[in-house]
Amino acid sequence: MIVTIPKEINDGETRVAVTPSTVKEMVKAGLTVQIESGAGEGSFISDDDFTNAGAEIVNYSDKLYQNTDIILKVIAPTNKEISLYNDKVTVISFLQTTRELDTVNNLLNKSITGFSMHLIPRTTLAQKMDALSSQANIAGYKSVLIAASKLGIYMPLLMTAAGTIRPAKVLILGAGVAGLQAIATAKRLGSQVEAFDVRPVVKEQVESLGAKFIEVESGSEDGVGEGGYAKETTDDYKQKQQELIQERISLADAVITTALIPGKPAPILIPKSMVEKMKPGSVIMDLAAENGGNCVLTQKDKVVEFNQVTIDGTSNIPGTMPVHATELYAKNICAFLLYMINDGKINIDLDDEIISGSLFTFDGKITHEPTLELIQSKKE
Repeated sequence: MIVTIPKEINDGETRVAVTPSTVKEMVKAGLTVQIESGAGEGSFISDDDFTNAGAEIVNYSDKLYQNTDIILKVIAPTNKEISLYNDKVTVISFLQTTRELDTVNNLLNKSITGFSMHLIPRTTLAQKMDALSSQANIAGYKSVLIAASKLGIYMPLLMTAAGTIRPAKVLILGAGVAGLQAIATAKRLGSQVEAFDVRPVVKEQVESLGAKFIEVESGSEDGVGEGGYAKETTDDYKQKQQELIQERISLADAVITTALIPGKPAPILIPKSMVEKMKPGSVIMDLAAENGGNCVLTQKDKVVEFNQVTIDGTSNIPGTMPVHATELYAKNICAFLLYMINDGKINIDLDDEIISGSLFTFDGKITHEPTLELIQSKKE
């Protein structure tokens, strides 16, 4: 079977879906790997690096996908790319199926088998395939560094001849993978860190990293959803949550927001009124910008200033660390692909939890229920 890796064409995308190391693994598994010339440039991987690993380098043309069986990508394919794909080819990418419905329909119209790395189940067996976590880890780490670079103050406590410099106060909203990494990074930089999450079960993890866990007093697991993800909370909880965040955000120098609800727009945690009460010179890094943002003033892929507060809506923070972002993503997608390869051929076992869970189009049908429901509702 032929596996094709094209150069990512989205603005600012530096990652690529393979590395020389994962190319070797695919070739060893009996796959033929062809890579578009220049695909690795953004991650500092040359065509020669890929050739030496056993890949064939192909110049871009309408024939790039002519004989391919499987296409590996980072970002979801564009309509132009899909128009060049063969019918019934298999495509694996970082597609958000419930947000990119037109892309899902375009893949469906060509009977393309679509897998999303966004949908990989969070199970022990699938850990090495969990691209969402590997990229979120990078986003959490780098967001703190970006915030620090925008602040006009030191992050750590400093004792100087001129006096004592107080440490920066950092507030993390959402203690998932990105939030926990943000906590760890901010603590390593010497900041005072507080963290909030609707899931009380993460308190121990937050405190183990040296941060203070701030929580809404509630008698239930109000914010815990399926698979340990956050879920929509009650109106009463939201009111208490807003009061708590407003109290803490007014003291913060940097705020990192990471709150997401699977299949839905990001919850608004920071209304305009809260930003108005923040310190002049403070910074908000909104890691939920791609899904609408946790701050009402966030603009995707823009840095805005409001009331002397900087709000950064960069949506592809992993792309600012292309070497490690590519290394991790390539390992994730390679592990997933090889999980389905048997004797050099792809075996799509619909009874397998990992395969069926990440599959969204197959045999001319949408197999991911939440995506199907959204598409049907659009037709009504």
